[in-house]
Amino acid sequence: MKREISEAYIIDSIRTPLGKRNGSLKDVHPVDLLAGQLNAVVARNGIQPEAIEDVIIGCVSQIGEQGANVARNAVLSAGFPESMPGTTVDRQCGSSLQGIQFAVQGVQSGFYDLVIAGGVESMSRIPIGSNISPDKNPITKSIGERYSLNGQWFSQAYGAQLIAKKYEFKREELDTFSLRSHQLAAKSRDHFRKEIIPVTVTGNLGSEAKVTELDFDEGVRPNTTLEKMMSLPPAFNGLDLITAGNSSQITDGASVTLIASERAVAKYGLRPLARFLSFSVVGVDPITMLTGPIPATRKALDRAGVTKEQIDVFEVNEAFSPVPLAWLHEFDVPINKLNPHGGAIALGHPLGATGSRLVATILNGLRSSGGKLGLIAICEGGGMANSAVLELV
Repeated sequence: MKREISEAYIIDSIRTPLGKRNGSLKDVHPVDLLAGQLNAVVARNGIQPEAIEDVIIGCVSQIGEQGANVARNAVLSAGFPESMPGTTVDRQCGSSLQGIQFAVQGVQSGFYDLVIAGGVESMSRIPIGSNISPDKNPITKSIGERYSLNGQWFSQAYGAQLIAKKYEFKREELDTFSLRSHQLAAKSRDHFRKEIIPVTVTGNLGSEAKVTELDFDEGVRPNTTLEKMMSLPPAFNGLDLITAGNSSQITDGASVTLIASERAVAKYGLRPLARFLSFSVVGVDPITMLTGPIPATRKALDRAGVTKEQIDVFEVNEAFSPVPLAWLHEFDVPINKLNPHGGAIALGHPLGATGSRLVATILNGLRSSGGKLGLIAICEGGGMANSAVLELV
């Protein structure tokens, strides 16, 4: 059967509030954290779950509670039909943006009409690196010799330090940008309610069960100062510029994005919010690794046929402050267009969920500001990056 290229629309993009490490979401199983978002996105859009043809979920630490295909487990935990499949992908920190890219490609090719993509990471319950065994090192002899690793895994913090040195960023510049992230995020608490689906948390207070609802991002520090930032010691041995204050936070969270074909829009009476003009995926030196958003941005802009001047909002993931600062140095866009509501330094970075979280945030930002075009770029472990250009419809 001949298939024609279909337009792929974003119908909705939502997320949980982001919980700080060992905070309010620490007792929520990651499968249930994601299942809650699956249920929310179909309910918000008046769709019966059986209409969803696939669920594509990004997750980095695929082990333990996040192992055995967390996407499929979330489908079942959500009470969706057993006939609904799910798959889990790992493009490191860009996993959920990659999941969205796969979903869009599936719709454009005509093999999907309605699909959910997103991500989940409970870093309190499944610590980063849990899926890397010390006695089963993923670094082969040839990789180790190629990059002089001496048996050690690539270090993102070391890469961030190298970037800071290359661009001659001083510690104060890194911390000033980090302070900006917290200040903007603190001002945006009400703004974020448009993209957040609250999570009900049940805990114990003495002998009584305590039920609370988390509806805000826990990591934001509205009262921090540059002096407090500058007083923090280095967080990694031998790296004088990288601290807990200018690094993204260890976080729990989930996010999902609903993608539909033109046929599904008409059939279910859906209202498109946006469409993707382009995607890009690149590889870079895995030692410096975090420079990937720079070539990924150039590639995405070129594929979309737009210039940086035409972009209204840029969301560049704040894995470490040298990453967006280096990106800003290369592209020289007005800083008020970059992460205008703060980023992962303040909000947190639940690894596999961050790419789709950025989609929810940029859509919310564009709609609030009256903008039209947005660009997302995210660095990834091992020296990769994803980027995407989207347009409100």
